[in-house]
Amino acid sequence: MAACGGKKTDKPPVPVPTAPLPTAGLAGQKVCVMPLTLAAAEDTLHWEGLIADRRTTLDKSDSIIGSLLTGRSPEVTWVLPAELRRAARRAAGIAPEPDQMGTSFLRADQLIDVPDPLRYQLRTLAGLAGARFALVPAGLVFRKAPVRSDTGGAPHAAPVPMVAVAELSVVLVDTRLGQVQWRTTARGEGQDPWTALTRAVKSLTPGLP
Repeated sequence: MAACGGKKTDKPPVPVPTAPLPTAGLAGQKVCVMPLTLAAAEDTLHWEGLIADRRTTLDKSDSIIGSLLTGRSPEVTWVLPAELRRAARRAAGIAPEPDQMGTSFLRADQLIDVPDPLRYQLRTLAGLAGARFALVPAGLVFRKAPVRSDTGGAPHAAPVPMVAVAELSVVLVDTRLGQVQWRTTARGEGQDPWTALTRAVKSLTPGLP
């Protein structure tokens, strides 16, 4: 009984560190980058005006993700969402529409086997692009960051201005096996959505500025 009566703590759980992209095993290969389909922000951020237009928010997020992947991991041939959409249009009736796929389902931490019909859809789309693997941004959430004080020893110094944390869930799927091979949550802080997202994506390739 005594062992079960430990003290409770109000401290939030420490996030799991972001795992770097496994680009060494993907070098020289084509990898599909699926479009983001889920983006949300906590109400306390009051970012309704910044991300209210869902299509604009998703497109801008895709652009940031794609440009940073190609610039920071050139050893991989990334097939970006725009190219996937063109491939799907050329194979209308066979290929799924990339923006209508249930990829946000893959953000579930314990998921390993990709269920159908998503499994079949990913395999079909990747096959059209000549790829085996698909990198899936499965969800983007903006959360209010805790207020921190950087007083430098001064007891009455003003707190550091509040920023938001972008949490980008990312998974790598082997579309032939229909399995998640790697997953992580990339995090980055910023005063606006796009700065926070940029820093989150940069955290996937540590060691670069």
